[in-house]
Amino acid sequence: MPRLQKNIRDIESGWTLTENSEIKSIVFYWRPGCGFCMSLENQLSAANIPLEFRNIWDEPDAASFVRANASGNEIVPTLSVGTTVLVNPSAGEVLDAMREQVPHLIPAT
Repeated sequence: MPRLQKNIRDIESGWTLTENSEIKSIVFYWRPGCGFCMSLENQLSAANIPLEFRNIWDEPDAASFVRANASGNEIVPTLSVGTTVLVNPSAGEVLDAMREQVPHLIPAT
């Protein structure tokens, strides 16, 4: 049975669940001026990791997601990797989660 992406609203809310094999990017929650976000983005971009950016200051749903996964705090960077949510991870932790959850997103070397 395939794993399903965590924290996606149910069908009644207008969203559907997505199998990990259908995921096309890592969701990267950030805010302007965040040095940790910029550093992690640079490392992941250098590795050609596909990222979808969500600004928690402009998107209330994004801020809510981060608070729900960071003990009520708006800690960024927070990344959604398949069914795994990583709060302030290293690039290595993101790649480890990708190997487990979404290996098809890791570029061939």
